[in-house]
Amino acid sequence: MSNTLKHIEKIKERVQKSNELSQEEKSNTIKRIEEWYTEDKAFGTFLAELAKISPKVEAILVELGLM
Repeated sequence: MSNTLKHIEKIKERVQKSNELSQEEKSNTIKRIEEWYTEDKAFGTFLAELAKISPKVEAILVELGLM
């Protein structure tokens, strides 16, 4: 498994377990993660786009040390 894929799986897991995100924010984030991974976007661009979904998502990325 590539490092990018490992990071993506960590992000998805943390998003799904988050108590701060609404169900809609979780759903939107997971949907975008899957779309962007399929489109093979550059990881930096991918993280920047995820952070735009919600400050709460950005906080998760920072907590994971990805931003």
